[in-house]
Amino acid sequence: MTNETMEIGDYLAKGGKLTSPDNVPPRYRAELLRLMSSFVDSELAGSAGFADAINHAPGIRERIAASRITLEKADHAERVLDLMEGFGTDKARYNSAHDWAARVPREATVDPKRQGGDMRLSVFHYPLAGWTDAVVMNVLMGLATCHALGEMSRSSYQPFAEVLRDILPRERRHMELGLEGLERIGATEAARASVAYWTPRVAETFGAARSDRFDRLRAMGLRHTDNETLRQAWRADLSARLAPLGLA
Repeated sequence: MTNETMEIGDYLAKGGKLTSPDNVPPRYRAELLRLMSSFVDSELAGSAGFADAINHAPGIRERIAASRITLEKADHAERVLDLMEGFGTDKARYNSAHDWAARVPREATVDPKRQGGDMRLSVFHYPLAGWTDAVVMNVLMGLATCHALGEMSRSSYQPFAEVLRDILPRERRHMELGLEGLERIGATEAARASVAYWTPRVAETFGAARSDRFDRLRAMGLRHTDNETLRQAWRADLSARLAPLGLA
């Protein structure tokens, strides 16, 4: 049976790939755009939120690292937004759709579900509180991003998967820059408090342990590893990296 005659669901279930907006069915299109929007909005919000950390940096080296992270996250958003443009997204208007630097009070509780048209992950609604906090959040969320992108880089929509595979090494480097900064900060009381604050909020970004949506995405080849498996892999990875710093 050829790809042309095989039912699209069977084709995707067998590991098939789609390569163009022209051959994407409606339900698949909706789920794919939701995934891409969440990534773009999270990168834009992450970049906007981290921009303030540049002026909190204690030295030139740290200022350069923060500037690099801020710039490259915006670039990552644009790369995926270029793909969305092929589906009819108005790229020129997208950047002004939301206030990407907007944050809720630090002790507020944000529903992990997306907030209206703003598709950023819930963790990007919380504010950073100074340099140490920015470094800790960058490490925890950067590591979560590496796990999430490793998963999504296997997406059945090949152009999306290819872009994420290009982005992943830079996101990994962002996390490593954070670790280098955290090593210089050390196991201070502020660092411990920041780890305690961000850990549950980053953990929420992986989604519910049981999810009907994950089952739909897996059937379409857009996801492969369930939320809880990814979350536990992140927790183990995080503990291994923080333990030598006295912050596990």
